[in-house]
Amino acid sequence: MDYTIAVLPGDGIGPEVTNEAKRVLNTIGDVFSHRFNFMEGLVGGIAIDETGIALPEDTIEISRQSDSVLFGAVGGPKWDDPSALVRPEDGIIGIRKALRLYANIRPVVAQKDLLKASPIKEERLTGVDFVVIRELTGGLYFAKPKKRWTNRNDRMAVDTLTYSEKEVTRILKVAYDLARTRRHRVTSVDKANVLESSRLWREICIEIAAEYPDVETTHILVDACAMQLIQDPGSFDVIVTENMFGDILTDEASVLAGSMGLLPSASLGVKKVKKSGGGQFGLYEPIHGTAPDIAGKNAANPLGSILSAAMLLRLSLGLDQEAQCLEQAVARVISERYRTPDIFIPGDKIVTTTEMGQLVVDQVYNR
Repeated sequence: MDYTIAVLPGDGIGPEVTNEAKRVLNTIGDVFSHRFNFMEGLVGGIAIDETGIALPEDTIEISRQSDSVLFGAVGGPKWDDPSALVRPEDGIIGIRKALRLYANIRPVVAQKDLLKASPIKEERLTGVDFVVIRELTGGLYFAKPKKRWTNRNDRMAVDTLTYSEKEVTRILKVAYDLARTRRHRVTSVDKANVLESSRLWREICIEIAAEYPDVETTHILVDACAMQLIQDPGSFDVIVTENMFGDILTDEASVLAGSMGLLPSASLGVKKVKKSGGGQFGLYEPIHGTAPDIAGKNAANPLGSILSAAMLLRLSLGLDQEAQCLEQAVARVISERYRTPDIFIPGDKIVTTTEMGQLVVDQVYNR
């Protein structure tokens, strides 16, 4: 079977890690008799430099014509002027909107061979395996008014936090359906003691929970959740929350796994992929940023991007066996103590970005 994948490498280490993900996907294609056709597009800072905007229309069209999207990262000091009218981050926010991606899925697993890579005590990490479901279309990142102005010589700014019942219901159902395939527990994160939008969120969650009597529901305030992620991370199964809370909490949760460079994510949309028999169209990316301090040094960890490719195989293309093969290959490389600098501790074997990618390729061939 032939598949078309849009690749949007972006800035910083984005091109380096997505290149390794492409290489591994080609290996999966060789082993399982698939062919992956990659179409590259500009996004983020590099797109601003070449076209003046962070998300060119050509990139949107390439993505729409594809079966899924593999994304790198956007941003960097070069484009960090807070007064700039165009920012690299407009690219990722814009592509989510253009492709109608509404559910961000971020699995967090503390692998036994990497427990020492985290600053958290090992006994708190044993058995940690949860998923964060983050709503992507609403909240402060999208709602209007969103603007800056000067009023009586004071600089002013406003962002608006808006959610509709439809948006909240849709993302909650994703969480509850996923929980039924796992340990049947949902933790809904809000700020209902302060925010009206969170009170609506909690009210709808209570209603949805009644439709899933087999799933245990817990409501928790976002600040309490941030503490519990460190104090008792093993208590979570499926966490569901709004856009900004999810963005912050998942970066915090990366500490549990040992590094942002290890964590994949999927942003799923409403469109189905016909070739997969019903898989959801999605955009797949590691949760890390552009890491400009190591960009171009062949030192970035590509495993988050490679594991994002495994999610792509499973969720969009319906290739579960292939995804499992790739995940097992990564696990074997980790068990053999090969490490990029972000997760290196004395006694490990330090490798470059491309060497790590090759190690995964070799394990896929030797499955």
